[in-house]
Amino acid sequence: MRKEIRRIQELMEAADYVTDAPVATSVHLATILRKPLLIEGHAGVGKTEVAKVMARMLGATLIRLQCYEGLDAAMALYEWNYQKQLLHIKLEEGSGTPTEQREAAIFSEPFLLKRPLLQAITQETSPVLLVDEIDRSDEEFEAFLLEIFSEWQITIPEIGTIKAAHPPHVILTSNRNRELSDALRRRCLYLWVDYPSFDKEVRIVERKVPGVNARLAREIARFMESLRAVRLSKVPGVAETLDWARALTALHADHLDAELVAETLGCVLKDADDVKRFRAEVASAGIGKFIPVEG
Repeated sequence: MRKEIRRIQELMEAADYVTDAPVATSVHLATILRKPLLIEGHAGVGKTEVAKVMARMLGATLIRLQCYEGLDAAMALYEWNYQKQLLHIKLEEGSGTPTEQREAAIFSEPFLLKRPLLQAITQETSPVLLVDEIDRSDEEFEAFLLEIFSEWQITIPEIGTIKAAHPPHVILTSNRNRELSDALRRRCLYLWVDYPSFDKEVRIVERKVPGVNARLAREIARFMESLRAVRLSKVPGVAETLDWARALTALHADHLDAELVAETLGCVLKDADDVKRFRAEVASAGIGKFIPVEG
């Protein structure tokens, strides 16, 4: 088993994702057990990226369902292409085609607009279905998802029942904006993705930002580690780390200093109150708390 997990880690690394054993184990188990994997963690720590990497590893299509408040079954499944139906009706006027036949024609698959869930169960090979930010939807939609996950089939009244010949691999992500139902949690494997350690964040920066200076990568990672200890309303994740590293590299920086941090702080902090808190922290503890001197 350990050998298999190392192989998964190597595959994920080859797909440009800096990983560790817990993540690789979760991905492996989700694949072989064919169970949904629920990934929770702070915003910007790479939860969505797991699904993208999993799709690249498996050579599978990635289908993304972005959740939001008010999302319902119809929006996630399918709708009819009304404009195409109307055009077909216009073209058929005066053709003499029986009414029942015309109705059957416009409520057939060529006039169907497949949304992510229907796309996921009609693929010729198993895709990776990413249900992103499930915590933004409501409990009614969660219950609907559980029904889909249990049978992998849907019924379209005008066409009939469509069952997946190749059920998808499923990744769900949540930023924990609300608590998910126990029923959904029981149905899934679970993975918590935390902010990376210093060493891991250095590796991520060096992997994802070509040409970044090695000293700068370490100083950025140390700065972010210290910054996350400050009481912020919007704690920056790895996404902000990479944005900042790319910006500093574009400015040809090879190390951090107080002036450079002040000029580029907008890459990291996106809230006015957080900027004030950071400046207050610097005023009391000094910038050295965030930019340690390299030996």
